[in-house]
Amino acid sequence: MSLPYFLTPDPLSGVLTGPEAAHAHVKRIAPGERIMLTDGTGLAVEVEVTQASKSEVRGGVVAQTRVPAPSPRVTVVQAIPKSERAELAVDLAVQGGADAVVPWISHRTIARWPENKQAKQVEKWRNQAAASAKQARRAWVPEVREPVTTNQLAELTRGVQALVLHEDAEVSVRDVELAEDIWLIVGPEGGIGEDELALIGGTPVRLGPEVLRTASAAFAGLAAIGALSGRW
Repeated sequence: MSLPYFLTPDPLSGVLTGPEAAHAHVKRIAPGERIMLTDGTGLAVEVEVTQASKSEVRGGVVAQTRVPAPSPRVTVVQAIPKSERAELAVDLAVQGGADAVVPWISHRTIARWPENKQAKQVEKWRNQAAASAKQARRAWVPEVREPVTTNQLAELTRGVQALVLHEDAEVSVRDVELAEDIWLIVGPEGGIGEDELALIGGTPVRLGPEVLRTASAAFAGLAAIGALSGRW
């Protein structure tokens, strides 16, 4: 069974404090057990616990490894779902292997983030990404960026491979030659209109005959890319 993962800025210290120590306490981590500490940027350190309390966990370093960044790199652009599905979308994208997540305020996005609440919503997504990365035993925690409008997205995807998941696309994702830097774009429940699709650019692709929910589409797309590329 794989070891539980915990986040710390200095894994080689063998020390957890704050919320991560409290999380280890909840998981009943005890002296003699082994855990994995990671900084979220590829460093994974196996530690044998010697002391454990609600406020601090200490242990000795048993082994360390530098996990290479996944290739190709996949950035998920996620149209902001309704509140009850937003964190699910992030959770599934991180489990699927997203390297970064960009919240997208599309033309048809129903859920709107008022400017005075954007920072709070982004923080929720970042907390979810960290929790999901630990659950998935990932040494890399995906970056959650600031939200973008469609015009801003069009600028960001200029010069990179943008794959737009679209139910009316004639091209299957399996027929696309994948680049080393992929932006996987997931629209809202209402879909991506032709005018917005033209503005974004990129290549519309389909995953299969089914129409997926916006919260699960990125996971399916990442799974396809993982199977079709060297990521898996």
